[in-house]
Amino acid sequence: MFERWGRWVHRRRRWVLAAAGALLVFAGVWGTGVFGALNSSGGFEMPHSESTKATRIAEQALGRDAADVVILYKGETTVDDPSYRTSVERALAELPSGEVAGTATYWTTNAPQFVSEDRTSTYAVLELAGSDDAARADAYRAIKGELADVGGGLTAKAGGNVATSITIDDRAASDIVRAEAIAMPLLLVLLVLIFGGLVAASLPLLVGGIAILGSFTALHALTYVTDVSIFAVNITTFLGLGLAIDYGLFMVSRFREELRRDGTSVEDALATTMNTAGRTVAVSGVTVAVALSGLLLFDQNFLVSMGYGGIATVFVCMLGALTVLPALLAVLGPKVNALSVRRKRRPSRGWWGRVAYSVMRRPVIYVVATMALLIALGGPFLRINWGGVDAAALPDGTDARAVAEALETEFPRNATSPINAVVTGTSDPAAIDAYGDRLAALPGATDAAVTGASGTTTQIALRYDADPYSGAARDLVQQVRDVPAPAGAQVHVGGATADVVDELAGLGGTLPWVALLVGGATFLLLFLAFGSVLLPLKAIVMNMLSLSATFGAVVLIFQDGHLSGLLNFTPIDAIAPAMPILMLVMLFGISMDYEVFLLSRVREEYDRTGSNTAAVAAGVQRTGSIITSAALLFIIVIGAFATSGITFIKMVGVGMAVAILMDATIVRALLVPAMMRLMGRANWWAPGPLARLYGRFGIGEVSPANPPKPLVVSVTRHETDRRSTGTTSRDAYRDGPCPADPLTPSRDVPLEAPWPRG
Repeated sequence: MFERWGRWVHRRRRWVLAAAGALLVFAGVWGTGVFGALNSSGGFEMPHSESTKATRIAEQALGRDAADVVILYKGETTVDDPSYRTSVERALAELPSGEVAGTATYWTTNAPQFVSEDRTSTYAVLELAGSDDAARADAYRAIKGELADVGGGLTAKAGGNVATSITIDDRAASDIVRAEAIAMPLLLVLLVLIFGGLVAASLPLLVGGIAILGSFTALHALTYVTDVSIFAVNITTFLGLGLAIDYGLFMVSRFREELRRDGTSVEDALATTMNTAGRTVAVSGVTVAVALSGLLLFDQNFLVSMGYGGIATVFVCMLGALTVLPALLAVLGPKVNALSVRRKRRPSRGWWGRVAYSVMRRPVIYVVATMALLIALGGPFLRINWGGVDAAALPDGTDARAVAEALETEFPRNATSPINAVVTGTSDPAAIDAYGDRLAALPGATDAAVTGASGTTTQIALRYDADPYSGAARDLVQQVRDVPAPAGAQVHVGGATADVVDELAGLGGTLPWVALLVGGATFLLLFLAFGSVLLPLKAIVMNMLSLSATFGAVVLIFQDGHLSGLLNFTPIDAIAPAMPILMLVMLFGISMDYEVFLLSRVREEYDRTGSNTAAVAAGVQRTGSIITSAALLFIIVIGAFATSGITFIKMVGVGMAVAILMDATIVRALLVPAMMRLMGRANWWAPGPLARLYGRFGIGEVSPANPPKPLVVSVTRHETDRRSTGTTSRDAYRDGPCPADPLTPSRDVPLEAPWPRG
C-alpha cells in the first residue's frame, strides 16, 4: 500500500504541492486566528466533583465569588492612619463603574484578615463587571493601568483570579514567539550538520512549519465545538514541531540511502522509502495519536482540550510527512544532496553496531544495571506533593505572584483560600452555629465563620494553619466532609484545597481506564506492525520504567529546587496532578515513535538474515545516529519552550527533554539490545492463531526487491580467527552467552553475512 502511494505521489507531485500550498495559505490566514479564540488558563476543575458543585450552589444562592482582582497596598504608615484610608478609597472610587461591579476593603468589612500583621499592608477585593470569563478579562484589561495609581505614598500591585489568569495567558502567547525564534536557527544549524547539505536540512524544517500552521488551524477549528485551553497552543506547537522534524529526518535519511544504491531511479527510491520509513511514520503517528486519545477519557477540560489538539496536531504532522514531503523528494530527486557544506562522509565503521554487540555479550548485566538505575531515578516521585495551578506558576517578581505570596506570609493564614462548607436545606441559626463550632474544633482548624447566607443556603469558611496544598490540608478536607451535616441539611465542601482533593480522586479513578485503552491499543498496533507478542509488552514495560525515572527527575528539579538557578525558576511547593498525566501520554507516544523506528529496521534485517542477534545489531547501527539526531533535535525544540516563564510549561518541557534523552541513550542503546538478546527468537514469536491473524491483517513491510548494501562493521580478531573453523562469535550468540573478550578491530566484514539463524 505504501509503495503504491509513493509511486502515486511521484506521478502527481506537482498537483500535491499545489494543493498543499493552497492549504498553507489558508492556514496562515485563518489558522493564526486561534490566539483570539482560545479560553483562558482555566479548565483544571472537575465539573462533576463535590467542590465544583459547592462553588455552583454558592454562586447561584449567594452570588459569584467577588475576588476577581486583589489589590495589595503597602505604605510607610499603618492602616489606622486616616490618610492611608483616604488614599485607598479615592483610588478605588476613580475606577470606572462600568468595569467594576463592587469592592470590599478593611474599612467596609471590618474583617481583620484584610490587614497584615505589621498593619502596614492591606488589600481590596474587586468584583469585575461581566457575565462570563471573557467579559471580566476585558474589564480587567480596561482598568489594569489605573490600579497602581494610588498616591499618598502607597504602592499597589494587582493579583487575584482574573489578574493571574490574564498574566499567564499573556506570558503563554509571548513564550511561543520567543521559543520559535530560539529553536528555528538552532534546528537549521544542526540539521545542516546532520545532513551535510542545506537542501536536505531544510526539508524537515519545512514539515515542521507545516505542522505549526496545521496545529493552529486544527485548534482554531476545535474552538467552534469545544473549549480549548490557552496552553494547548504551547503544548501542541512543540509536540508538532518535534514530531514533524522526527518524521522528516526519518524520511529524508531513508530516501538518500535508497538513492545511493546503484541503478535506483527516483521513483523506485521514493517507493521504497514510503514502504519502509513511510510505513514507520504512519504506525508511529497512529501510536502517538492513540496515546493522546487517552486524555479524552478525563473530565477535566484542560486535559480533554490537550487531547483534541494533540491528536489533530499528530495527524497534521503525519499527513505532511506522507504527502508534501514525498512530493518534494520526487521533485528534487538527487538534488536533495545539493548545496553540500562538507566533504563526502567516509563509510560508517559500525560504531553503533559494535555498541550493540558489546551490550549483547553481557545482556543480564546491562538489563539489571539499567533497570536498577531507572527505578532509582523514579524514587523521588513517591514523595510528590500535589497542588493546583495558581500564581506560583508565574516568574518570581510578577505582580500577581507577589500578591499571592504576601497574602500567604503577611496576612492571617489562608485568608483568601479557606475550606468552604456550603450548607443547604436549613436556615436555622442555631443549627448553623453548632455545625460551625464542630468544624472549628477539628484538629488544625483555626476559625470557622459564616461568609454568606441567603434563604436556606449558608457558606461557612474554615481557616487552618497548614499550607493549602499540603497533605494535612487535604486530610482536613476529608475530615470536614465526615462531620455530620445539620439535621435535614446537606453540605458540599469546596475551596482550593478541596479542588485538589477532588482532582486527584477524579484523575486517579480514570487513569486505569486510560492505561487499559492506551496499553491495549499500543499492543495491538505493534503486534500488527511486527507480528510479535513479546515485543509490544517489552516496549510498554520499558516505557513505563523510563517515564517513572522522568517523573522522579521532575520532583527533584521543580519541587526540590535542584537546577532552579540554571533553569531560572523558583521551586514550587506542589505540582498540579494534570501535568504528570499530560507528560505521561505525550512521552508514551513519543517513546513509541523511536521504538517503532528501531524495530522496523530490526524486523527488516531479521526477515532477510534470520539472525536475531545480527538483526538487532544491524537495526541499532542503521538507526542509532538517526534516533540520536532526532532526539537531539526534539530536545532543542522542547528546550526552547522550557525557557517559558510559566513554571508548569517549563516543567513539561524539561521533563520531556529528560525523558527523550534517557530514551535515546539508556533505553535504545543499552536496554533494548540487551532485552532482545535475552529473548532471542522469542522476540518474533506469536501463538498460532495470532500468527495467522498477523499473516492476514499485519501491516509489516514487504522486503524490497533490491536489498540494501551490506552494512560493514569492524569485528574482533576473535571472530576472524574462528571463521577458519567454520564458526564465529555470532554463532555463540545463538547457543549461549556472547564471548566476553574486548572488541579489538581487525578487519571489516559485512554485517549481513549469511550467519546461522538464531
